[in-house]
Amino acid sequence: MIQQIHDLPPTMVGFRASGEVTKDDFEPVFAAVETLVAQTGKLNYLLFLDNSPADFTMGAWLQDALLGLKNITKWNRAAIVTDSEAVIKFTDVFSVVMPGEFRGYHKADMTKAVDWVSEITD
Repeated sequence: MIQQIHDLPPTMVGFRASGEVTKDDFEPVFAAVETLVAQTGKLNYLLFLDNSPADFTMGAWLQDALLGLKNITKWNRAAIVTDSEAVIKFTDVFSVVMPGEFRGYHKADMTKAVDWVSEITD
């Protein structure tokens, strides 16, 4: 499931993934992203993984890809927060091929990730 993380700065949206994630879990993600982009003109996005990428169904991966493509010109900053070194490295490399900046953070660095995504710090 994906749940929105509340109490974040208004310049960003954030979500926590846990357990199995399906395509239906992305409905509130799309809505929150659309609202943020309409308000700010850009997408600052954080995903906190309390699960493994293996917990995402094929439909969820397709929705994730659609989210990225639908907002391809709006991506500004995105962080993936996880304790998986492989996911952190992939996220850092992914930044080279996508518009905007992408960074991977360890769970212990959640505050740093929020500060960076929200543009409080560089």
